[in-house]
Amino acid sequence: MRAIWKGHIQFSLVTIPVRIYNAIDTGQTISFNLLTREGHNPVSYEKKDKVTGKPLKAEDIVKGYQYEPGQYVIIEQEDLEKVKLKSEKVIEIEGFVKSEEVHHTLFETPYFIGPDGDIAAKTYGLLCNVLKESGKVGVGKVVLRDRETPVLLSPHEGGVLMYRLRYPNEVRNMREVPQLLEVKAEKEQMKLAKTLVDSMTTKFSKIEMKDHYFDALKTIIDAKIVGKEIVTMVQEEPKVVDIMTALKASIDAAKKKPMEKAKGSSSKEEKKSSRRKAG
Repeated sequence: MRAIWKGHIQFSLVTIPVRIYNAIDTGQTISFNLLTREGHNPVSYEKKDKVTGKPLKAEDIVKGYQYEPGQYVIIEQEDLEKVKLKSEKVIEIEGFVKSEEVHHTLFETPYFIGPDGDIAAKTYGLLCNVLKESGKVGVGKVVLRDRETPVLLSPHEGGVLMYRLRYPNEVRNMREVPQLLEVKAEKEQMKLAKTLVDSMTTKFSKIEMKDHYFDALKTIIDAKIVGKEIVTMVQEEPKVVDIMTALKASIDAAKKKPMEKAKGSSSKEEKKSSRRKAG
């Protein structure tokens, strides 16, 4: 695993040399190249002047900030280099908070943090343990990909997991969603809905977390590579039915599942006992 950042975690006078690693495996996605329909030649991304249509090279392009319509101030690389922040090399923890205080809409990308060297490993381990024992998470800032961003540090499987966070002002207000009405549910509907939720309650680890679209698309790609015929599988759209009818039918279906499992297990036991008798 290759580190994408090297620096320090700092809280008060405690400093820990660390490295940051990508926690997401980007290899689990399928990407496509743009090709011409005739000849299947790769399509290049050609940068052009929007006014003159003239093709441009990298050295012909500069960064500009639009401060008024049609008015730009040019920012050169040396201007960007003048911005020196402590958070470029230091994850400075500004405080420790309860994890439930950080709303899940603020969570963005996860990263792994590891110690940088044997000496740092002990202090790093201390931070892991104190986060776990206290039930708190650290909140601070770091510069990643040319932007200072808030981060959250939490214990995870013997290490430290870092989440890049959004700034609160980046998240829109839920009340902006159209047709969001305050509707009071009827008592009978609420009772049935709660019964259904109780019957479907399980553990997260038991819920299948698998990208079926990835598998289906990969099957099509593999079939086309070897020249096989593509078989299309279309799933029917769910029908919208009366809420009370849907709730009652769902509860009945949930009740039948445990019975079917029990029947299946009992039939297995019967087969085993018949084999014993035969023996």
